[in-house]
Amino acid sequence: MCGIIAYIGNREATPIVLNGMRNLEYRGYDSCGIAVSNGDIVIKKDIGKVNEVNSKVDFSSLRGKIAIAHTRWATHGAVTKENAHPHMSNNGKIIVVHNGIIENYQELRKFLTDSGFKLYSETDTEVIPNLIEYHMRSGTFFSAVEKTLKQLEGSYALVILNKDRDELMAARKESPLVIGVGDNEYFIASDIPAFLEYTKKVIYLSDGDIVLLNNHMQIFNVYDNKTVNRKIETIEWDSEQAKKGNFDHFMLKEISEQADVINRAINQDKKIVFEIVNSIRNAHGIYFVACGTAYNACLSASYKLSKIAQRHVNVALASEFPNYKDFLTPRSLVIAVSQSGETADVLEAIRAAKSKGATVISVVNVMGSSLVRESHESLMQHAGPEISVLSTKSYTSQLAILTLLSYALADKYDEGKEKLKDLVNYIYYLTSANTRDYIKKLAEKLKDVNHIYTIGRGLQYPTALEAALKIKEVTYIHAEGFAGGELKHGSIALIEKGTPCIVFTSTDTEKQIMSNAMELKSRGGYIIGIGPKNNEAFDFFIKVREAEEANSICQIIPIQILAYQLALLRGCDPDKPRNLAKAVTVK
Repeated sequence: MCGIIAYIGNREATPIVLNGMRNLEYRGYDSCGIAVSNGDIVIKKDIGKVNEVNSKVDFSSLRGKIAIAHTRWATHGAVTKENAHPHMSNNGKIIVVHNGIIENYQELRKFLTDSGFKLYSETDTEVIPNLIEYHMRSGTFFSAVEKTLKQLEGSYALVILNKDRDELMAARKESPLVIGVGDNEYFIASDIPAFLEYTKKVIYLSDGDIVLLNNHMQIFNVYDNKTVNRKIETIEWDSEQAKKGNFDHFMLKEISEQADVINRAINQDKKIVFEIVNSIRNAHGIYFVACGTAYNACLSASYKLSKIAQRHVNVALASEFPNYKDFLTPRSLVIAVSQSGETADVLEAIRAAKSKGATVISVVNVMGSSLVRESHESLMQHAGPEISVLSTKSYTSQLAILTLLSYALADKYDEGKEKLKDLVNYIYYLTSANTRDYIKKLAEKLKDVNHIYTIGRGLQYPTALEAALKIKEVTYIHAEGFAGGELKHGSIALIEKGTPCIVFTSTDTEKQIMSNAMELKSRGGYIIGIGPKNNEAFDFFIKVREAEEANSICQIIPIQILAYQLALLRGCDPDKPRNLAKAVTVK
């Protein structure tokens, strides 16, 4: 992910966007840059954190009332000055900052180079200003931007500066972008903290919005093909809301934090990771033990260890694990997974293991917890405090860590880490307001149902189990998850006309799972598809890109959002579901 901040008004722009970059630095700190317009356009950028770059280039020397700025987290292209934003068109007139991923950028690069353009970076972003230049040869600035956006596949939040016009343009698709409204001034940013000290009046842009800012504001939506009005909202803060940030509930806040959680989870001490890898290699009998959501993470990890590292592991519910203790020896390894580190069943399980001389390693979120103290070695999840009773970001953290361990065990540590890092931006898009609005439409269809069933094959089977758990935990709708191939062995008897059935697909499992989906549909099921490819069998489809071994991370997020939206529509408290507690400290 990257951070964008832009300003147009009567003040000197550089101090405003410089401070905004600092407030957005959690979104990326590989490099940063500022472009300022004052009759001409001057760009200063370099690699490093904001203050480091400022000490190199002295942003304060930039003067002007219009500026765009960007702090980068590298995706396409290495961390170099050339790849830092802002990016400029060949004619030097169009300057762009971008957050997102342009999936068809290679195709667009070829088109531009075939048209005589030179590209100087490795980024996907650089195609955007040059496409605008290309289309301006036969049209206006606005029409050129509109044509360019229609060519882009993927996601983007953009701010565009035109050397010949005292105005800014901004656009968004599946990436966050918000407008701050001041007195005769406007701010554009990835997130409100970038400009909060200047105004509390904000406009949340919708997908497909194009904004033109000069001495007034005009918003055009490419999907509606017309000018639209967006509500100006005032940010109100008190101590409780401040803890939740800009979210109504901790559950939604924590769902939305998962991109950052993955980044922290995979930035483990490499030495500890490989100490655990060596323990796995030397073990004779490996057991994952956990409860609830963490159990589903372990089941998913067992598939990954098999596929990536060709390693067999046993997975057991912690509450049942003591029944297996007679199989344990001093060469056995038990990996216990828990958010709180205080779950009674988990603690009983590891104590049973230790009584047989087994080694215990834990994956846990709370430093100093009982599980950490009683384990021989621990990997910390670094998910931060999870206040909502439902586990969302800690599940993601567990999956990321266990995936990284699988790659490390296969001597592919760097490859695994890069794959997970590549996922960070996409997870942010999956948790965006636009995604939430889309999934809310599904929630409105399902809010009065009594049963929901979920199915998957391979890695999608544990995801189906976790999806069912999330739904029933917070909505009190009966939900069950099944392996797709097991339907015909009894469970399909539960399906009747209108029964919602959520089907998780992947490139590997598509043919088989779609056969199962058609079995459900033929019995009257309402089929909801989640995966990389739509299908005529689906009555509702949520696209989640193919992420291979990381599908378990991506595909659960829409369900977390669905569970949250259903809870609200059904009058349930998303943070405090009935009969549940965060840490189950009784057996």
